[in-house]
Amino acid sequence: MKDQILQTLHDLRAYALLKGVEAMFFYHEEDSYLMRFANSAISLNTNEHLIRLEITAYEGRKRASYELITDLNKLGEMKQGLDIAAEMVKHAQPLSYQPTLPLYPASFADESGFDSTLAALSNEERLAFFNEAVAGLETDEIKLSGIFSNGSNITAQIDTRSEHTQYFRTSDAQVNIVLAHSLLKWEITAEQSAYRKADLNPQSLRRDLAFLRERYQNDSPEQIPLGKYDIVFGATAIGDLLSIMNWVGFSGGALKRGYSFLTEDQLGKKIFSDQFNLTDDPTRLETFPYQRDIMGLDRGPFPVFEQGVFKSFTWFQDDADEFGVAPTGHTVMHKSLVISGGEMEVSTLEELVNLPRENDLLYIPFLHYMNLVNPSKGLVTASSRFGALLLKKDGSVVVPYNVRVTQSLLDIFGEKVAWLAKNQVVNNTSSSYGARNPTAVIVPAFMRVNDLEISHSNTSY
Repeated sequence: MKDQILQTLHDLRAYALLKGVEAMFFYHEEDSYLMRFANSAISLNTNEHLIRLEITAYEGRKRASYELITDLNKLGEMKQGLDIAAEMVKHAQPLSYQPTLPLYPASFADESGFDSTLAALSNEERLAFFNEAVAGLETDEIKLSGIFSNGSNITAQIDTRSEHTQYFRTSDAQVNIVLAHSLLKWEITAEQSAYRKADLNPQSLRRDLAFLRERYQNDSPEQIPLGKYDIVFGATAIGDLLSIMNWVGFSGGALKRGYSFLTEDQLGKKIFSDQFNLTDDPTRLETFPYQRDIMGLDRGPFPVFEQGVFKSFTWFQDDADEFGVAPTGHTVMHKSLVISGGEMEVSTLEELVNLPRENDLLYIPFLHYMNLVNPSKGLVTASSRFGALLLKKDGSVVVPYNVRVTQSLLDIFGEKVAWLAKNQVVNNTSSSYGARNPTAVIVPAFMRVNDLEISHSNTSY
């Protein structure tokens, strides 16, 4: 397959040169499998194999792109796509800057993140995983829902500036399991991410679900008072906050367009807690990384924050072209973000609940309907859902109804951070829309932030 893909790209490059068209070809192939559960039964079981080809034609400061869903055996159709892009670029409005076309110094291929056994899991294996993860946890009132998504991803590139190619292949799986009480309306959930089959562990999901189910069945639900709380965020909540920061924080394009909460004069200054270290680390295969970017730049560990000090913005090539700065190797479908673990020895929710505590702790594992209130201030809002707990200082546990947190990321990751768990967790942040783009971040299992305000408190689930 790899040889056929690369030969097809070479054939397209030769055709573009014959036509006198400056062009870049971006090939994307996915095998996707999805098993969905609802009301303790399989509600959807599907798969698809798709090949997309994006063709970008250039003419001075003008460019135009044409994308088609195609097949490797349809070279003639792909050539027609180039003809369309070449005609489109003649009528395109010139950019205010000169866009850069890659010049690959050598061909590059990376399949280190591909596991054929994960990519080709059978229906029986997906179902067996779910059955083991929820064994004995369902009842007539407590129903199962969730997804098991897995597959493989191939991207490859060539352009008319050189004969060299780039080729990347990964495998991935994303599991989300929800147990919901049909009468009381509470929901608990657990998630897992994998880039190889050996990472799948249904027993760890069952452990977390069983512990939460016991709390939600036996501890009292309450509407908790408004006010300030010491909050412990779970890994998924931390991952969601990090994804927002990636969007409106250290992106150079966001900075120049006025919706980043960070500024150029903050470079080299302490912005966050000295416990906060953030790196874009493509050596971590759990993040489905790109070890070269689309422009051919080598990618290694790239520090964004070190002990709270802001080290660098990240620059996508097109933003760098527009604003006249050097690109940083971040012209990729996704980054490989890693927040370093801290010093607190706590790995599981049960260990967190059993820790001695001097104050009440509000545990929020998931943030629901997160959105931006003011991007230039890093102000976000979201509600708790799926397994929140109020850990009282007297040792008791309360199940809180959903609450809303509206805070700045500058506060959440700033000096109010009390501790980060030493243990790290892979949090899968993949979207189910568009071309398959498996994405994950690595974060501490828990993060405690003191003195954050709860602005709304629901009267029910």
